[in-house]
Amino acid sequence: MLQTGLIVGGWDKHEGGKIYGIPLGGTLLELPFAIGGSGSSYLYGFFDQAWEEGMTKEEAEKLVVKAVSLAIARDGASGGVVRTVTINSEGVERKFFPGDTLPLWHEEIEAHESLLDILAAGNPEPMVG
Repeated sequence: MLQTGLIVGGWDKHEGGKIYGIPLGGTLLELPFAIGGSGSSYLYGFFDQAWEEGMTKEEAEKLVVKAVSLAIARDGASGGVVRTVTINSEGVERKFFPGDTLPLWHEEIEAHESLLDILAAGNPEPMVG
């Protein structure tokens, strides 16, 4: 038995860009963005926080490269490079980002209120959110 989920995107001259997710079971959902693959579970919270309506092509591409880099850092099956495809009224543009140009998350993200920060401050107050 073969099962799959799909992401389908394209450009329509009347309605512009569209993206659809078709998860297991066959439901067709028009979405502002779609995420799939083994690393996708790491990315939903990130996209919920970082995605914005009306981003430029450059902003969207930067977000995708950052997101896939995060998946690579957390998921051993997500590969080691990023390939993007931009589809718009001008056509299709493909880009390749080699692994040695991708962000290193453990060096990039600064910890906030981590246990190590609290212990280093010498004041182990309970963390209340």
